[in-house]
This record gives sequence, structure tokens and C-alpha cells, in this order.
Amino acid sequence: MSDSYYPILMKLDDRLCLVVGGGQVAGRKASSLVKAGASVRIVSPEISEDIKTLVKTGKVEWIKEKFNPRRLDGAFLAIAATDNEQVNQTVCNEAVARSILVNVVDEPDLCTFIVPSVTRRGDLIVAVSTSGKSPAVAKMLRKKLESEFGEEWAVFLNIMGEARSRTINSVEDKKQREKIFNRLAGSDMLERIKRGDIKGARSLVEEIVGR
Repeated sequence: MSDSYYPILMKLDDRLCLVVGGGQVAGRKASSLVKAGASVRIVSPEISEDIKTLVKTGKVEWIKEKFNPRRLDGAFLAIAATDNEQVNQTVCNEAVARSILVNVVDEPDLCTFIVPSVTRRGDLIVAVSTSGKSPAVAKMLRKKLESEFGEEWAVFLNIMGEARSRTINSVEDKKQREKIFNRLAGSDMLERIKRGDIKGARSLVEEIVGR
């Protein structure tokens, strides 16, 4: 099997995602899937308090039993997050047999996909992966990125998104659109936002897009 990975961002809206395990790691995985809009099913005899909270909100279905392969039926992807190697291996084998994407936490050799370390700022997603070689290094890099990319990036992207939609609707020539997008991206808009000058940032859009 190749050690190379194809980086991808997936839409999980209403897709069934199975998490096997009921501890803290399983809880974090379930929470991330819920935030991505997935329909989450957890299979475990016991679950943590965090998972119980998710279950109470109705965002997660809890199947109170040991893993049974039939629980994979209809799943788009599966994550095994137990401390039982045999269970994790079984989840892997059964998922692969059904052509279901599978991740076994901390076991890249049993994964058909791995989850990067992620920094989010609104719609900005910066993902770092060491291809499973060193999660600790990925975590270290993520922390560096968190200090470099502040919350101003969320505002910046919102304004850029609005400007993009406006430009697409008002400028027919694709090359001219690209020039406008590049001017906006290379402007001092982000610096204005950092200073709290949101009005100034928006006026810059008027200046560039309006020309």
C-alpha cells in the first residue's frame, strides 16, 4: 500500500458516520463529525459524559452494545477509537470489506484515511499532516499556525466571500475578475481588520470592485 495521501475536504451533511468507542477520543471524533453536519452513530457499551451530552442533544445516536459489523450498514465512514486492538482490527476489516472509509485512531496502517491536525478560523481551515509519521509534530505545527492566524482571518474571509460573489455577478470577463480577486487578496484589508477598522476594510472592497 502506498504511503502517499491525497488531501481532501469532504462534505458530510446528513451522511451516516460510525464511531466505535465511548471514551474521550471517541467523544472528540464524534463532536468534530457533528460540527461537520454528519449523522453520527456511536457504538459502545459505555460512553463518557461528553458523549452523553451529545446524545441528549439528539445529535448523536448511541447504540449501547459491543461492536457488531451490521452497525456499519449504510455508513459513509467509520472511526475506531477503542483501546481494544482486536475490536479496532475488526472494524477495519469489516469496513474495508464494505468499501467504507475507515480510520483507526493512532494506527495509520489500519486506516484508509487519516485526520489532519486542524486550525479553524471561521471558514478558513488550515490542515497539517505528517502522513501518520508523527502526530506530535503535527500538533506542534498546528499550535504555531494558531498563533499566526488570528480571528481576524474569519472576518477577512467573510468580506472576501461577499466581494467574490459581487464581482462574479457584476464582472463578466474572467481575467478581469481574477485581477480584482488578486488585488483584494494582496491589499491591506487584513491589516485594517486587525486594527478593528472593519469599515475601512469594506471601503477597500468598494474601491477595488467598484472600479
